[in-house]
Amino acid sequence: MALKRDIYTEDHEDFRASVRQWLERSVIPNSEQYIADKALPREFWLEAGKNGFLGLALDEEYGGAGDFRFNAVLAEELAKVNAALPTCVGIHSDITAPYINELGTPEQKERWLPGVAAGEILLAIGMTEPSGGSDLAALKTTAVRDGDEWVINGSKTFITNGFSADLVVTAARTDPEKGPKGITLFAIEATKEGFSRGRKLDKVGMEESDTAELFFENVRVTDAEIIGELNMGFIHMMQKLQQERLSCAVANLAHAKQILIETLQYTKDRKAFGQSIGQFQHNKFLLAELFTQVEVSEAFLDRCVLEHSKGNLSHVEASKAKWWTSQVQSEVLDHCVQLHGGYGFMNEYRVARAWRDARVTKIWAGSNEIMKELIGRDLGL
Repeated sequence: MALKRDIYTEDHEDFRASVRQWLERSVIPNSEQYIADKALPREFWLEAGKNGFLGLALDEEYGGAGDFRFNAVLAEELAKVNAALPTCVGIHSDITAPYINELGTPEQKERWLPGVAAGEILLAIGMTEPSGGSDLAALKTTAVRDGDEWVINGSKTFITNGFSADLVVTAARTDPEKGPKGITLFAIEATKEGFSRGRKLDKVGMEESDTAELFFENVRVTDAEIIGELNMGFIHMMQKLQQERLSCAVANLAHAKQILIETLQYTKDRKAFGQSIGQFQHNKFLLAELFTQVEVSEAFLDRCVLEHSKGNLSHVEASKAKWWTSQVQSEVLDHCVQLHGGYGFMNEYRVARAWRDARVTKIWAGSNEIMKELIGRDLGL
């Protein structure tokens, strides 16, 4: 028996039960269709909003919970279904929405946040560029002042929710002479003239998650679309990456744990040479190692979630959580595929999809190499 997790209260567990009921009723039966469509339908977002699942990171008047542990519970339950769900919902709710909620003006909040919480305004964040990768300070998208307006030109790539987003918080260079200190965030509505999307990108995994390239050709916005302070976009992004990385970590570990639990049952049911394959010493020892690895990681991650809910988590600890859980997830799922034998390589088996879906988590939200660089710097190296 695993040690009981002690960071969640009865309220959190009641919320978990309501999330699970919604998933079992409305989401899981449609999961194959999401894969075929390579996107989550608007009905998914509207129902999530109706149930109060999309405004957890917002102010209380927009449905906010005021406690990141509720966000973590939602991410865990979504990840048990597949890795794409917490990714899409997390980008919308935990990663992009806080920019508007915490940096937006009262007018901006009233303009967008009710729709965000209801699932009527789908969010994406435009950071990554074709030539930039993890180097956000090197972005090339520009915003040039023209009278009372800004003219935005450039492109973004690998944008989750990008194909269906209604509003994209976009980083653009407003002062080329200032380097990282010359970047500003703009909230760009998809209806703006000059805004366009490329095709849905053909990814190795996470097929349910629509991912696209975005293009800005002389898109005109005003100061009313600036999020936060002029030329402070890079600082704003650095401050918000902490929650993004923690959200990723929560989903990583919950996804790995669920597939591991299912793999354990498979090893009990699958027979070879007259006994269940889980009874072979190698497999028994391997499963013992994997469950220990997951549960030890969970203990560290739970402390990170608790500290973040109190406002005390450092960017270094968030970086540790992100790289470690993505690494653990990859290792655990690789072993799970092996334990399934040939069936583990069949797309009809959840373990195969999970294995493919997990690979990208060592790349996004800052690659694992970047995470280690940040941790190393904190060590004085």
